Amino acid sequence: MDAFCYDLRGLKCPLPVLKTRRKLSSMAIGALIRVETTDPLALIDIPHFCTEDGHELLETVKTETGHSFLIRKR
Repeated sequence: MDAFCYDLRGLKCPLPVLKTRRKLSSMAIGALIRVETTDPLALIDIPHFCTEDGHELLETVKTETGHSFLIRKR
């Protein structure tokens, strides 16, 4: 299954989490989303969001400009 790539680079807290939550709400259970961010707080906020909302954080990667998160909707 291919991951939907969601480019949220340039957005500051809390927008990456809010937009990820909204996008996941419209996706099917089991769907994958790759979230690209430049906000340094996303490294804390995205994993916390996944834990709180019950989604599975499969991967966190440091990129040249920020972070990339691979999430499976639960």
